[in-house]
Amino acid sequence: MRKTVFMAAALALAGATLQARADSLVANINISTQTMTVSQEGRIIHKWRVSTARRGYVTPRGSWHPVRMNRMWYSRKYDMTPMPYSVFFRGGYAIHGTNAVRHLGRPVSHGCVRLATPNAARFYALVQEFGPANTRIVVSN
Repeated sequence: MRKTVFMAAALALAGATLQARADSLVANINISTQTMTVSQEGRIIHKWRVSTARRGYVTPRGSWHPVRMNRMWYSRKYDMTPMPYSVFFRGGYAIHGTNAVRHLGRPVSHGCVRLATPNAARFYALVQEFGPANTRIVVSN
């Protein structure tokens, strides 16, 4: 009986550990405050200013795992604009670096989530470290 209880507890703990690992890296993008908060296993490790969609465009709301990553991507839709450290989360929407840092904190993009290039590089490295399956991107108001 004791052995069965111990095994059940060990399996439950293993399951909880796997579930926690499933979302061990979370990027919360807040449209209202134009910020991105990155949490590692529930602990905030970064909070950065971002730019999301300006009037007439949309940054989709929801929750996703990254679907594609490119160290450097060029937007075919917007005149081959460079998008360093792109982490795509829904179709053509990505979190990526920008050199237009004076606009951070205001909605000025075509829908992507822009952040300072060094911060994009850090986030890209974290997603590589934890893996897309263990990363969640949440965009909300």
